[in-house]
Amino acid sequence: MTKAVQKITLSPSRDIPFDKLVLSQSNVRRIKAGVSVEELAEDIARRGLLQSLSVRPVVADDGTETGKFEIPAGGRRFQALSLLVKQKRLAKTTPIPCIVRDAASDILAEDDSLAENMQRVALHPLDQFRAFVSLRDKGQSDAEIAAAFFVTPQIVKQRLKLASVAPALLEVYAEDGMTLEQLMAFTVNPDHARQVQVWDVIHSSWNKEPFQIRRMLTETSVRASDRRAAFVGVEAYEAAGGTMLHDLFQGDDGGWLEDPALLDRLVTEKLQAEAETVAVEGWKWIDVALDLPYGYSHGLRSLSGDPAPMTDDEGAAHAKLLAEYRALEEEYAGQDEIPDEVDTRLGVLETEMEKIETRPLIFDPLEIGRAGSFVTLDRYGALAVYRGYVRPEDEPVEETAVQDGTDPAAAGQGDGRDLTDGLGSAAHGGTVITSGGQPIGADLPEDEDDGALKPLPERLVMELTAHRTLALREAIGRSPDVALTLLLLKLVTDTFRTSSASGSCLEASVRPVYMSAQAPDLKDSVVAKLVDERHAEWEADLPLGDDAALWAYLTVLDQSSRLALLAHCLSFGVNALHEKVNPYGAGISAGGLTRRMAHSDFVARATDLDMVEAGWEPTVDTYLNRVPKARILEAVREAKGEGTAQLLDHLKKGEMASEAERLLKGSGWLPEVLRRNDLVALDDEDRAEGQGPDVDAELADSVSEADLPAFLTDDLPAQGASMLAAE
Repeated sequence: MTKAVQKITLSPSRDIPFDKLVLSQSNVRRIKAGVSVEELAEDIARRGLLQSLSVRPVVADDGTETGKFEIPAGGRRFQALSLLVKQKRLAKTTPIPCIVRDAASDILAEDDSLAENMQRVALHPLDQFRAFVSLRDKGQSDAEIAAAFFVTPQIVKQRLKLASVAPALLEVYAEDGMTLEQLMAFTVNPDHARQVQVWDVIHSSWNKEPFQIRRMLTETSVRASDRRAAFVGVEAYEAAGGTMLHDLFQGDDGGWLEDPALLDRLVTEKLQAEAETVAVEGWKWIDVALDLPYGYSHGLRSLSGDPAPMTDDEGAAHAKLLAEYRALEEEYAGQDEIPDEVDTRLGVLETEMEKIETRPLIFDPLEIGRAGSFVTLDRYGALAVYRGYVRPEDEPVEETAVQDGTDPAAAGQGDGRDLTDGLGSAAHGGTVITSGGQPIGADLPEDEDDGALKPLPERLVMELTAHRTLALREAIGRSPDVALTLLLLKLVTDTFRTSSASGSCLEASVRPVYMSAQAPDLKDSVVAKLVDERHAEWEADLPLGDDAALWAYLTVLDQSSRLALLAHCLSFGVNALHEKVNPYGAGISAGGLTRRMAHSDFVARATDLDMVEAGWEPTVDTYLNRVPKARILEAVREAKGEGTAQLLDHLKKGEMASEAERLLKGSGWLPEVLRRNDLVALDDEDRAEGQGPDVDAELADSVSEADLPAFLTDDLPAQGASMLAAE
């Protein structure tokens, strides 16, 4: 016989007056979580009760029903209703929809309470996003949606932003193929094809972190914090038709500019416009460049100007600021701590006074006509104008030099420079503005007859000066002190360029070496600043405008200072650059390059050079991203040991370079070309002789948790990280 299926009987529902309901001690929820009771009350007031209460009759000791009902499941709803009653927004006798369980049921009250909470499944974020989209499509605003669900409008915007993610990726997320944080990262770029392409690249990779997704989606864009963007302004960029990328889910420093070509064009146009403004001052030439290389002013004479005097209004403003500053200093002079607001005010006063004290320089108009300026950007994106530099060919030639035959040009050996006023084209035409070596704006004036005196016959000049040269050689040979002064005069001339490089009687020179291949940040490095500071100190002391005065200055200079100046000038001629060997004669030969590198190592040993102390370190930009993966692994292996290198060998090039930069930071590792040969030889000898304790080898083979790549240590207990390292 077929067994009959037992029919299920559901608990009946009925409306029970609110004042007949009481909370049950059997409710398992004890800890507040989720939407607050106040927010739930407002939601019930707006839309009514969406879910009935689960109740049981309260029975007396004799088993009879008391007319009251306890609530084991639905306590938060009851508390929200109680709040509405207390606020007089709901009557005490209002009927409340309830499911009534039989008092004699075998199912415990705690069972009902636990089941109601555990069997409830939270809404999937993707369903929430789709519901928000549906509400918006039906006419609700972001603010209305936010108010209805007690969230901020920003959260609504974030959820709606998920609409910019490719549908294929939304399906991956719905099937738990990616996390919500990863999905959010894809919203930074609305290009669906690019989103899918990035996911195809990283979904099987070790590094699927949201920051990596954002980096790949914005790698062809420019951050709003970039100095070019700061100079042009995001508003101007957007007004020119540029588009932006934004990240609603985390701080993005203003977003990303999606059209770098447009940005570069706007930067160039604005720099050129600024250059035209500077040109009104009367400079002969202006060089416009986004970046000026280190040594951009070598070979040029720098004009010394006088600070412009303060106006009456500026003087009064400065005096007022200074009086307030001194009054605050005096008031708090005896206190151990200055209040924060007073300290802030002192900082503001210092800044305002510094603005007034920083005066523009006033130059000699005659010098302006033969000099030029550089227009560029500083590291923060502000306009930087460096005024007052004279090129050797624009230096004035004194008329007496022509008459006595000491000038090379007059002696038939010169370069045909203008001998009339020394101003060249700038004296008769507009400023020549160049960018990238190409003139813009003004046209070059036509050459004019310089009206120079006819030089002596070349043969006669050669015979006469040969006699004098031999006599000078004999005199210098018996005067070491004069010889040192002469050498210093020539080297100072070469280094600071007070006149043309060819204008000396001594065939000894230092040729400042221009580094054509250099990292963009070389001019801001520690050693560059030290060289520039030393150069500026000497330049401030030397009487560079008059060779006679310079000779007198060098003659009376004490011996230690003379040697210090000699060393400074010679330093500009140091050339330890690797160059491409040319076997056909032009440039440097293979043997010459070998000797150059050997000599540079002699100097490095003698000066105890340490490139780590000089500020070089291996970063993605300076080294790691520009060498093959094998070189990256070699660097990590040498600095951190084989175990750490093995943790990186499966990574892709970009990920490997980023992790290697983190691991190598502070390690003191240097590539071979930056190492001193004497120290390398000592290390090799130590290894050959068994020096260097076994502890070093053990440390090299072990991997600490701090050495692990970031993606392997995230959320990993300390013990687990150590075990992974040991494996």
